[in-house]
This record gives sequence, C-alpha cells and structure tokens, in this order.
Amino acid sequence: MSAGTAGGPEQAHPIRLYLLVWGWLFVLSGCSYLVDYFHLQGSLRWFLILLFMIVKAGLIVAVFMHMAWERLALVYAILVPPAALLVFVAIMTFEASYTLLTRLAFAGLG
Repeated sequence: MSAGTAGGPEQAHPIRLYLLVWGWLFVLSGCSYLVDYFHLQGSLRWFLILLFMIVKAGLIVAVFMHMAWERLALVYAILVPPAALLVFVAIMTFEASYTLLTRLAFAGLG
C-alpha cells in the first residue's frame, strides 16, 4: 500500500490516456494558432481562442490534476469560482450600460 491512499493499492493510469491528452492538447494549440494564421477577426476570433483555451484547461485539470477521479467537492472547487466570476462580469456589464445611459441622459446628449 502507498502512503497516499486510504487503504487500497495505488492505481496507475495507462500511458495511453496521457498520450491521448497530450495529443489533444497539441491539436487544440494548433487550432488556436490557425485562428491567427487565417486572419480571423472580431468576435469569432476571440470566441474561438477562448473556446480552445477553456477546453485545454479542462483537459489539464481533469486528467493531470486527477479531478476526473476525485470527489465532487473538489470538482466544485474548480468550477464554482469561474462561474461566480462570469456572474460578476455579467452584473458589471449591466451596471456599465445603466451608468452610460444615466450619464447621457443627465448630460443632455441622449
């Protein structure tokens, strides 16, 4: 038995899994570079870059940090903070629009 387990033998993940994840990380990184190579612009460019970044981060967290095999509480520790940040960004977006409209109304420009 190993010192890091709670009574059971330590389970090693097959090397095939790690090679598959490294392959996908390489493909996703290539796709990120292709976004710039094909000169995509605007919202599509940023959407694709962020999408590839989030998928790569998810693969790294799930496999290399072993979150895919851990308890649900640890997964929540990874997923809840970014979700809360997205909620706060949405609140700030609505607040910014309200502030702009209020300034335009009182400045006599709107």
